[in-house]
Amino acid sequence: MDTLREEMRTICGFGTAGPDQFTMKWVDDEGDPCRIASQQELDEALRLSELEKDTEITIHVFPNVPPAPGMPCQGEDRSIYRRGARRWRKLYRVNGHIFQAKRFNRRAFCAFCQDRIWGLGRQGFKCIQCKLLVHKKCHKVVRKPCLSVQQQQQQQQIQSTESQAIDRNGDQQQLDSVQCSPVTHLEDEISESPIIEEHSRNPTGNEEREELPLDMLNDADNSNDMQRQYSLNDFELIRVIGRGSYAKVLMVELKRTKRIYAMKVIKKALVTDDEDIDWVQTEKHVFETASNHPFLVGLHSCFQTPSRLFFVIEFVRGGDLMFHMQRQRRLPEEHARFYAAEISLALNFLHEKGIIYRDLKLDNVLLDHEGHVKLTDYGMCKEGVREGDTTATFCGTPNYIAPEILRGEDYSFSVDWWALGVLLYEMLAGRSPFDIAGASENPDQNTEDYLFQVILQKTIRIPRSLSVKAASVLKGFLCKDPNERLGCGKRPTGFLDIVAHPFFKAIDWEMLEQKQVTPPYKPRLDSDRDLANFPPEFTDEPVHLTPDDPRVIDKIDQSEFEGFEYVNPLLMSLEDCV
Repeated sequence: MDTLREEMRTICGFGTAGPDQFTMKWVDDEGDPCRIASQQELDEALRLSELEKDTEITIHVFPNVPPAPGMPCQGEDRSIYRRGARRWRKLYRVNGHIFQAKRFNRRAFCAFCQDRIWGLGRQGFKCIQCKLLVHKKCHKVVRKPCLSVQQQQQQQQIQSTESQAIDRNGDQQQLDSVQCSPVTHLEDEISESPIIEEHSRNPTGNEEREELPLDMLNDADNSNDMQRQYSLNDFELIRVIGRGSYAKVLMVELKRTKRIYAMKVIKKALVTDDEDIDWVQTEKHVFETASNHPFLVGLHSCFQTPSRLFFVIEFVRGGDLMFHMQRQRRLPEEHARFYAAEISLALNFLHEKGIIYRDLKLDNVLLDHEGHVKLTDYGMCKEGVREGDTTATFCGTPNYIAPEILRGEDYSFSVDWWALGVLLYEMLAGRSPFDIAGASENPDQNTEDYLFQVILQKTIRIPRSLSVKAASVLKGFLCKDPNERLGCGKRPTGFLDIVAHPFFKAIDWEMLEQKQVTPPYKPRLDSDRDLANFPPEFTDEPVHLTPDDPRVIDKIDQSEFEGFEYVNPLLMSLEDCV
């Protein structure tokens, strides 16, 4: 209790305020505020929270005490406890910093990774003491201590030394040596101000960044921003080509250039939770990262309306591998080898960028008009993963989930190579490695729990019809121990193990990455609008967006989506050349 009270005093800036000068309250499962003033009351709050399986306790702090037991504090309004009301933001303590999630109105840059912090949701963290700015994903790895804490410690050290100096008849030399301590050197300081990009660029193409105070950022003139913005009126909606649990995908035409794109449409009402907003932010950022890679679907632009978010992305006309596998049942080894090699290059690129894909499956592997692979759908991705880092989120498509995820272990890039093994098996064998003979007749064997049990325990049988090299690569990718799995050695040896595997010996990897290798299959397409490779259950749907419901829009916190707009500068420059 004493520790909690001390933390609240520090966080709220109450200084030396005693326990009788501020009040802490938490909200129980019935929405009633309950005071925490003793160890017994804190224990009861924790016990009830665990009983309700809550992941966190929200504590409200008031700078006064109620006039009598059971009465509200001065300034306390019962409306703040309503279910669904905005809670006060959490604070994150790391290495002396006290970070608070923030949204930035102008371009700011992370002091850790130097990448831009963009504004969808609150993806920037700002130390409320030293004003350090970092990404949400970077705040846990900040090593530099908080300057404010350093200064306090330094001041205490100076005061202590002054006292010692006085006790030693004014030994000024000792005092001077402390005042010149290396911790005070200017190069160790981090600017308190966010950084924005200059609108002008130097002739060498290197970006110049200038540091501006926060008040100047808020008052900055936005008139120099010449970036084009898009809206729904710029596009003609042609046909529905896909649908998921969160989104609908349309084929659209950009009216100005007559170019065809895919448009992913997401209703804001479905992504109002913090985790959902994180998912949208991650997908947008990975789309940006992937935009110039030959085997990843890239982003054209993003915009929004009061009710929806819009991703305008590359339109990949050849359909997905699921569509083609349903018609061909299985692929020749040379076809499967080609697709697996291009997918490997795409996965390795994401891994080098610190991204775990986590949703590799036939549905997410598209073929372009020439027959090359394009991975899509980045909603499951995990960003900010460095060598040796792990994550623990249970996610993925059931048939492709790696054993380490099912075991509840921390995992890293290994799960993507497992999924590639499952996908390669499906291409070569025409079925899943976890299909059970007669399972369709037994309801108990059609459950996810049974599938997970099979993934964890069943020995995977390789069809005898496959070559020795194909069997070897499947056994390598489908090893249940991630430490022994093909591709899972420390970088760069992990990917090099895949490149050197006998199954891929015929692949010229450099030519492949440059798309100089002719694909084994070229989709038949009559025009750039040909939808023959898309399922008719989607393409036969009427193309329209349901009218906005003002009552739904009123419940959406539009500030959560500030900064979502984006235009790919490379694609924009290409359009200007048309």
